[in-house]
Amino acid sequence: MTFQEGPAAAPVPDAGGHPAHAYARAIVRGLELAMLVVLVAVLVIAAGELARRSTLTGLAEEAVSRLPLAATALRGELDKQRALPAILSEDPTVREALRGNAAATLLVDEKLRRLQLSTRAAVIYVIDRDGRTIAASNFEETTSFVGRNYRFRRYFEGALAQGSAEQVALGTVSGRPGVYIARRVGASAETAEGVVVLKVELDDLEADWKAGGAPIYVADSRGIVVATSVPDWRFKTLRELSGEEAAEIRDSLQFGTGPLEPLPLKADSAFPGLVVDAGGRQFVDASAPVVGGLPGWRLHLLLPTVAPVAAAQSLARLVAGLAVALVLAAAALVLRRLSRRRAERAEEARRAIELEAKVADRTRDLGAANDRLTAEIGERARAEARVLSLRDDLAQANRLATLGQITAGVAHEINQPLAAIRTYSENAGLFLDRGDVETARANLATVVGLTRRIAEITDTLRGFARRGDAVQAPVEIEAAVDGALLILGSRIHASPAQVVRRSGAGGAAVLASRVRLEQVLVNLVRNALDALGEAPGGRVEIATAADEDGVRLTIADNGPGISDSVRATLFTPFATTKPNGLGLGLVIAGDIVTELGGTLRLDAGRAEGAAFTIELPRGRAP
Repeated sequence: MTFQEGPAAAPVPDAGGHPAHAYARAIVRGLELAMLVVLVAVLVIAAGELARRSTLTGLAEEAVSRLPLAATALRGELDKQRALPAILSEDPTVREALRGNAAATLLVDEKLRRLQLSTRAAVIYVIDRDGRTIAASNFEETTSFVGRNYRFRRYFEGALAQGSAEQVALGTVSGRPGVYIARRVGASAETAEGVVVLKVELDDLEADWKAGGAPIYVADSRGIVVATSVPDWRFKTLRELSGEEAAEIRDSLQFGTGPLEPLPLKADSAFPGLVVDAGGRQFVDASAPVVGGLPGWRLHLLLPTVAPVAAAQSLARLVAGLAVALVLAAAALVLRRLSRRRAERAEEARRAIELEAKVADRTRDLGAANDRLTAEIGERARAEARVLSLRDDLAQANRLATLGQITAGVAHEINQPLAAIRTYSENAGLFLDRGDVETARANLATVVGLTRRIAEITDTLRGFARRGDAVQAPVEIEAAVDGALLILGSRIHASPAQVVRRSGAGGAAVLASRVRLEQVLVNLVRNALDALGEAPGGRVEIATAADEDGVRLTIADNGPGISDSVRATLFTPFATTKPNGLGLGLVIAGDIVTELGGTLRLDAGRAEGAAFTIELPRGRAP
């Protein structure tokens, strides 16, 4: 049997086998590789820049957060020394020494020496009206100030004229810088007998700053560095001084032979707040005024950026390297899939029917995936709705908490007017029984006025909760004291304590809401009366004073005082030492004074009792 050979079966053409197709694939692959390289370069550059900016921003925030601690340390070093010259200026022995009493001078020398040792002041000395030192804590030393004339010092002239003065200067004898705190001996410049001076050297504070690792310096109002953790920067300037300015400073001997040349720091435009020193080191410069320091003082804190930025950029490069590795792995996977896809295309040409089935299967899968995606979108929308609902609930809870605090404040503030209303009403009934209609009518009119005041207090506290609704107008400080004492009249009469006023403000006025200002005064006077209790000999003193800049009001008592443990939380909400106290009075009072542009503080350094001082800017009298 024979077989006839038929024609050979035609092969299925390879869609990718044509030379033109291979060339096109090579071009596409080259473009993909170029895009990959560009993507990697952009990623590395962006990661480094992002890390640098993020690190600099973090360092700037850290520098700002460290400023209050450094400023507090400086203010504390000065505050703890300021009371001593004021006390010595009232010392009778000091006055006798200034009047030429030799025995008194010897006693003052020894007293100053003991005080210098106990307070760690650099030196304490007494200067007569002509500028000659008559007594000093270093009277036994070879560098004694006794007999030296300091009339040329600005702090001496300022203390004689104004009662007190402070100055940073270089010691003409010791050659060491310090802050000179001077107080006048005598009630006025005409009757002044001399000046008591205490010098504070900031070496320990500067050492503490230096131990912190970040350069810190304080510049005065003229931009001269007066305290620093970097000794070479002392008495350098933030700007170039003119020849006249430098000559004037040299002639005053305030800074001796200090350099008075600009600091080796220049602004770096690469990032706001950056400076570069002479060695090319970069720092973040944060600054703030020194509250409680000398006028015009400003504190600067520098954080080095080189090491943190380098570390952040190294980490960023590591992350970028990992990203590149992932990109390359993904590219290899893509190429492998492309190669596999080309093989599949050849198979697809021979198995068209199977391909159609696979396409149908894939279509069904995509439909199911689309359904799942739609369901997930719906679930996400419901979750977002729940988040918004929870956010509204949280806002409502916050409003309720605020409302509770305001309600407690209202109850706290109207207690005294209500007590006064009750007393006046009871007295009105007694006067009616006696037939004294005019006195009863006057008492009832007072009750009407107190009810209006309660309404004003509640309106004021409601405005306080809204931050800014109270209308401010010029209010005489003495009139505000009168109003507060009126509200507390029954409380004062029922107390064995004596309330004394020292009116020194005249007709000085402040810009405030009278009701809110009286609210603060009522709180402070009532607290003083509560502190005194029923003890005999209790005394509450209300003193006012005014100058060109502002008005000062002090409420002091001779009670048991306030312990150190309570001082730390004195202005914290709900912190109280009273058995039935709410702990809101001082918090509300402090916030009101702050809104009026002033300060409320507990005075330190008192021998007995407690004293609170309010300082407010002056307002134009009505």
